[in-house]
Amino acid sequence: MERKDIRRIAVFTSGGDAPGMNAALRAVVRTAAWNKLHVYGIERGFEGMIDGHFQRLERRDVANIIQRGGTMLRTARSKRFMTKEGRQAAYDHLRAYDIDACIAIGGNGTFTGAKVFSEEYSIPFIGIPGTIDNDLYGTDYTIGFDTAVNTAIDAVDKIRDTADSHNRLFFVEVMGRNSGYIALYTAIGSGASSVLIPEPRPTWRTSSPCSARIRPAVSSLV
Repeated sequence: MERKDIRRIAVFTSGGDAPGMNAALRAVVRTAAWNKLHVYGIERGFEGMIDGHFQRLERRDVANIIQRGGTMLRTARSKRFMTKEGRQAAYDHLRAYDIDACIAIGGNGTFTGAKVFSEEYSIPFIGIPGTIDNDLYGTDYTIGFDTAVNTAIDAVDKIRDTADSHNRLFFVEVMGRNSGYIALYTAIGSGASSVLIPEPRPTWRTSSPCSARIRPAVSSLV
């Protein structure tokens, strides 16, 4: 679909919420308004798409949200969207509102659903990486990752006071699912003595005469 064919777009947040989602929503709406596009927000992600929960968004609707956490459109995970019937219902509502393209703000699950849906119904999607896990390819830092790391560092700094007072060792578990980015960056930022991350230790081999198995020095940092 060419750019000139797009007149109405829909934007939604899906999956786990992440700090910065509201800022991304604001940017989408304001940029669309500048380019004379009509924008509809879908409440509660794919669930709202299936149920037809659409609302028109203007510049004034996204005023004073840039500093707020969470997402003004709310979010949800949708098992119904994993079914053919659920995706058909979502498509019917997109057609009812004459939506030409969608912007999805979310993580792995959101992008997977968008890819399948786009392949089935030929509706173009743009994905904005919004997840604290920082586990999406193609971006240095996902929306929410920096805030998550700084929040964890702040908590570790406070816990250290108690650990030092009682001469104890504390284990701090952070979020991140199957990605160790939050743990690793928190360990570096807080000066932890060691870190445990879910990623396997990689090895590299080269074809040069001096080829050797190289093990990264940061494999046990925190």
